[in-house]
Amino acid sequence: MKCGRGLWCVSVSDCQERGYQLLIFDWDGTLVDSIGRIVTAMHMAADACELPRCTDEQVRGIIGLGLPEAIRCLYPDMHDALLAQRLRQSYSENYLALESEPSPLFHGVAEGLEAFRADGYRLAVATGKGRHGLQRVLADRGWLDYFDYSRCADETASKPDPLMLHEILAQSGVAASQALMVGDSSFDLLMAQRAGMDCVAVGYGAQPLQALRECQPTLAIECFTELRVWLGQRASNQSVEVVLHGR
Repeated sequence: MKCGRGLWCVSVSDCQERGYQLLIFDWDGTLVDSIGRIVTAMHMAADACELPRCTDEQVRGIIGLGLPEAIRCLYPDMHDALLAQRLRQSYSENYLALESEPSPLFHGVAEGLEAFRADGYRLAVATGKGRHGLQRVLADRGWLDYFDYSRCADETASKPDPLMLHEILAQSGVAASQALMVGDSSFDLLMAQRAGMDCVAVGYGAQPLQALRECQPTLAIECFTELRVWLGQRASNQSVEVVLHGR
């Protein structure tokens, strides 16, 4: 941009070092307040299969994993494949019944996502949900075309394996250094770090912020609106002027 006689102002956004171009979000516990329903559905499934209930804390601790991996963590001594399948099926049926009214977005999410889109960020979802489940909840909100990219646990490796992030990066053509992962579990943060990506821990979801801080995220927040403020400040700080003398 021409800013004076013989001078050009070049912002960082005009260079390759633009900062983040792609924001990747976990779904449950990060964008959507569904943790209570997940816990309840798992308790109901345990009852239906005549298994001992895990504690609420234990169930919250596996949110973010794919369902098979989550059940293996909750019931490590279960070696009956048919019983494990019954438990998964019962959980899915119970959760679907509880979701007859879609779980609400957390405060600030709708406005924040709209602002990020307006600011030119590309948006993605990386979730432990299955593809059918994600498509259902996106359809419920009229969001089937809202996110640019998405990956689900039943079509790739479960978190904290970084494969789903590698796949999103490959699809988008964005470098890991220009992408940011936002999530409410240690699985999200470890996945991002293993992918060479910055990450934001949100403390209002499945796992407490104190525990998430141990993963040393780039940023830790208590409210989604803090992410919007931080990204705005970061963009402002990066908007430097490089003075080039005209010929």
